[in-house]
Amino acid sequence: MSASPIKGSAYVVGTFDTKAEELRYAGALLQDAGVPTVLVDVGTKFISADADVSAEMVASYHPDGVDAVFKAGERGAAVNAMRDAFQVYLQGCPNVGGIIGLGGSGGTAIITPAMQGLPIGTPKIMVSTLTSGDISPFIGVSDIMMMFPVTDIAGLNRVSRVVLGNAAHALAGMMVRNAPQPDDDKPSLGISMFGVTTPCVQQLTAALSSTFDCQVFHANGPGGRALEALAASGLFRGVVDVTTTEAADYLFGGVCSAGPNRFEAAARAGVPWVGSCGALDMVNFWAVDTIPERYRGRLLHSHNAHVTLMRTSADEMVVVGQWLAEKLNQSQAPVRLLLPEGGLSMLDAPGEPFFDPAADEALFTSLEKAFQVSDTHQIIRVPHHINDAAFVEILVHHVNQLMRT
Repeated sequence: MSASPIKGSAYVVGTFDTKAEELRYAGALLQDAGVPTVLVDVGTKFISADADVSAEMVASYHPDGVDAVFKAGERGAAVNAMRDAFQVYLQGCPNVGGIIGLGGSGGTAIITPAMQGLPIGTPKIMVSTLTSGDISPFIGVSDIMMMFPVTDIAGLNRVSRVVLGNAAHALAGMMVRNAPQPDDDKPSLGISMFGVTTPCVQQLTAALSSTFDCQVFHANGPGGRALEALAASGLFRGVVDVTTTEAADYLFGGVCSAGPNRFEAAARAGVPWVGSCGALDMVNFWAVDTIPERYRGRLLHSHNAHVTLMRTSADEMVVVGQWLAEKLNQSQAPVRLLLPEGGLSMLDAPGEPFFDPAADEALFTSLEKAFQVSDTHQIIRVPHHINDAAFVEILVHHVNQLMRT
């Protein structure tokens, strides 16, 4: 792959009152790699710093002006105000070719929300001391790369020079060598998948890929939220929600919840939805010792050393069915809900630990009772397992019927 013309500048962002040396170091490496840079100060102290864009300039983008940042009083309030100002500032910059942020807790909280607002594909790297913990609030549903600095970002040393150098060169590489763009204009589909529904989705994408750009999302919470975000933005011709397991996790406290608004985006965007009950036979938890006490006596399956699955009961399936049907009933666009009578996942099959036809029937009956059938909304029983080729064939038929033009 040959080098591409660099589009825009690399924005190097951080608090110059505490991290000026490191920010200048990263900026110099980017310039040495041939990438134009803009150094941006997002510090909350009113000081003069050697940055291309001063903290005062950024703060002026706050709806209440610079005083909202520098006279906020308490540090947390100042950080929140600078976060809001930086979001407005960055949204108005027409030449952001990429962005790298360096920060601790405050800098990360200021910089990453603005990164999330940039288009997918714009290079984004956040070197943060918080990377070793739960970074989901900083990532959101964007493509931010988080890097752990190992040492604190508190001066240059033989470790920080290497880590920050790698981060700067990674950004330069992304900006100098752009990813190749597809040479077709196939409409996109958003498809949900879990490990236990992978055979279904693999067959599905193989059958549809000549007509559609199949974008598969892991139904693990963040993946579902990403699917929802892209559906809401109008990027999909339709949504194929093979794997609706996030509903069970939301309702019963699992770790793969996508929140209360899952399954609403397609309805709001007015795009067709075709889906099934993939992996609704389970609720996901981390290691066994993290499972809530109330579930300790349930049927559990160790997926691996870090993930434990709990089989949903018939009573829980009734609740899931009612909740999911209410979501789908909101759509004005066509909906096809397919019920795989042979089983909902790899674990819900004859001889497998979660095989429970009675619990599955409770789900199907609940869905049929709550789902509002109309000319555009149909619920269909299919006498096959969700991963069977015969089920996939029926799924493909309905996708083509609703989404192919």
